[in-house]
Amino acid sequence: MSDIAVPESMEAAAPRGRKPGGGREARRRDRAGPQAGPRVPYIVRGIPTYDVLGEENLQKIEAAADRILAETGIDFRDDPEALELWRRAGAEVQDVRVKFPPGMLREIVKTAPAEFTQAARNPANSVRIGGRNVVFAPAYGSPFVMDLDRGRRFGTLQDFENFIKLAQSSPWFHHSGGTICEPTDVPVNKRHLDMVYAHVRYSDRAFLGSVTAADRAADSVEMARILFGAEFADSNCVIMGNFNVNSPLVWDGTMTKGMREYARAGQGTVLVPFILGGAMGPVTSAGAIAQSLAETLAGCALTQLERPGAPVVFGNFLSSISLRSGSPTFGTPEPAIGSMVIGQLARRLNLPLRCSGNFTTSKLPDAQAMMEGTMSMLAAVHCGANYILHSAGFLDGLLSMSYEKFMLDADLCGALHSYLKGVEVDDDQLAVDAFAEVGPGSHFFGCAHTMAHYETAFWDSELSDNEPFEKWEANGSSDAATRANRLWKKRLAEYEPPPLDEGIDEALRDFVDRRKAAVPDMWY
Repeated sequence: MSDIAVPESMEAAAPRGRKPGGGREARRRDRAGPQAGPRVPYIVRGIPTYDVLGEENLQKIEAAADRILAETGIDFRDDPEALELWRRAGAEVQDVRVKFPPGMLREIVKTAPAEFTQAARNPANSVRIGGRNVVFAPAYGSPFVMDLDRGRRFGTLQDFENFIKLAQSSPWFHHSGGTICEPTDVPVNKRHLDMVYAHVRYSDRAFLGSVTAADRAADSVEMARILFGAEFADSNCVIMGNFNVNSPLVWDGTMTKGMREYARAGQGTVLVPFILGGAMGPVTSAGAIAQSLAETLAGCALTQLERPGAPVVFGNFLSSISLRSGSPTFGTPEPAIGSMVIGQLARRLNLPLRCSGNFTTSKLPDAQAMMEGTMSMLAAVHCGANYILHSAGFLDGLLSMSYEKFMLDADLCGALHSYLKGVEVDDDQLAVDAFAEVGPGSHFFGCAHTMAHYETAFWDSELSDNEPFEKWEANGSSDAATRANRLWKKRLAEYEPPPLDEGIDEALRDFVDRRKAAVPDMWY
């Protein structure tokens, strides 16, 4: 699954173009809105990755992971078919415990693609995952939502749809994400249908499907087939699922059956340990990294046993706990550095890398939230992550999805677009002629070089206040969270859904209705 072909049914979904009109008014409009600067389907990084460890230490970590896999092993629970796949592959299987000879898993994952494309229903928004490419996606999995007006509350389907709309309205995200928040007003066994439909209806970007049961994974894949066409979906990645290891050293049947469902259909899987150092893994970074490598590698290999060549993303979710209270901590320095090492290990396996982004344990969209988020987001950027989940909205240790933090994080993602470009060096960028025009002691405000670049030279924040104190005070002395509150409301008021083929929409709604009618509501 490499370069993607565009199915005939998708050709009508043209990218959203610029509004009619040109000249000065068009340029002013572009500068004023969230589309300032060129909108890209994904980032191609222009800066190198940051390699923390040398060859000797990387080999030590790999050797430790090999020992964990060979001597302790990993439990694969409630999935006899997975155990049989391991048995046939040559692993040692005793009850649900599987042990792997050194090097076995690395050999198996060689069939996985180093890069692949996930199709979006708007082909202009398809994303390339792997290599030098970087994809931002919103946060995932919060049961609660919050905003400054109503506080913290259980998420609803309306909240879920709102966040999809906000992501779709921003040029700084490339992927619609998955379970942006839990729509707790919909039965547990049916909400996946509404979530997948919402991604399709309110966004024209790539998205994640459900993973919480094998039948829900199958429903997600089937809805993607309806959207893209079965033939196209069989030879292209049109949906992905995000699967978590039950750390330490357990892959449970809910996850493995779901990941095999996606892999069997040729669809993408993102495989992620969830390691809180001191709880589900060692407190030491090197030990947690070795554990992460062992757990993820086993999952990646299982997808290849199911269908060689199925796209898989090597996932990483390192965090820490407060050793005083046992509470999780997010956005701390040790996991940030650990993520950079994970990046090195993923590149040695030639696999795309997922890392997590704007982490925080803060309960409000405040200075702590942005400090911790920036720490973890920069680590994801520098470690070479190709798919960055949790890029926006993460609050309260992922228990809450915040409207205001979503907008603040989107702003940071915009800044990172410029950051990742790096520095371009050519005659124009060196600006030697501008020095000749301006001369010593003058200024560059009105020179030809500045005028040629003033619209694109610097990233321009939507939320930062750069005015003099007196003007800021006269305008209400608002802080960033208050400005973010105003902005998300404005975005939702202005939102327009991307066009969706009526026949496809009808087929999807019919599928949802039939699947819901087939089983009783379950709330657990």
